[in-house]
Amino acid sequence: MPSSRKKKEKNSVPERWLDYVPVGQRIPGTRFIAFKVPLKPSLNCQVQASKSFGLWDLLDSLESQNQELGLIIDLTYTTRYYSLTDVPRSWSYIKILTEGRKVPSDAAILSFKRAVRQFLKENQDNDKLIGVHCTHGLNRTGYLVCRYLIDVDGLDPLTAVELFNSHRGHCIERQNYLKDLQRGTKRSNSGIEEPEEEAAKGQAVERPSQTASAGGERQPFGDDPAEESEPAWETQQPRNRRRRRSQHRCRADQRPPNGGPLPTPPLLPRPPLLPTPPLLPTPPPLSYVWRPPHHRPDPSLPSVQLESAAGNRQRRQTNLN
Repeated sequence: MPSSRKKKEKNSVPERWLDYVPVGQRIPGTRFIAFKVPLKPSLNCQVQASKSFGLWDLLDSLESQNQELGLIIDLTYTTRYYSLTDVPRSWSYIKILTEGRKVPSDAAILSFKRAVRQFLKENQDNDKLIGVHCTHGLNRTGYLVCRYLIDVDGLDPLTAVELFNSHRGHCIERQNYLKDLQRGTKRSNSGIEEPEEEAAKGQAVERPSQTASAGGERQPFGDDPAEESEPAWETQQPRNRRRRRSQHRCRADQRPPNGGPLPTPPLLPRPPLLPTPPLLPTPPPLSYVWRPPHHRPDPSLPSVQLESAAGNRQRRQTNLN
């Protein structure tokens, strides 16, 4: 699958997610309530505001039914729909990676039973609910809820399936799930009293701001091909291919903790100032005085020639006058 398509799927609403009712009703005689996966704000803004469904919308829906949620069991096989920072602080959260389209493994069934038993032990003095969801809150969710009702509570398989379908608002669709519930053998309850990993507490304190697009029109997005059968991108092993990394990335030992900004490098010290050279002494003023040139007779000439030359000069001067 091209990397561009993967990126598009990772940032899109699940396929057929809009076709299902967001929240069902509490299953009588149990603490279970099923719903489809709530989406983080960056995914909810891709659908009309009236059809968006996030964790705070789930809280409002339960309050309208006079119900209080205590635990979310997330069965999706990815972590892209929301994170612990989106979960309200009053709820606990457990993630059980469960691959879709296949009957859940015995390990996933045991983890689900342990999480439910541990919550019921710790909440005997209240009536808080256990919310269970996969992508659509239907197939994996219905199978594991019914599996618990059949194996632990002793319900008849047909009764358990009918009870779930009627209170979810949709019927379990996958025939291999129904066949295993109705004709398959019960799973062992050995070890369900042993504690599973401790549930995490939600970290969200207040509602996120609404970021729905103007006009409420659904923005286009690509098909999300069967998230139920694909592993989480965060846990999938990298494929055997070379990736070109940008040259400006810093080394691992230079990266700041917790993904924060890089520290500002210290300023270089200012270089020392060069010493000022001494001033040169002012030269004394020149004492030269200009004088006009004058003819000097050549002393090597005889005196007669000198007199003749002087007489010729005098005559030329007289003629000029």
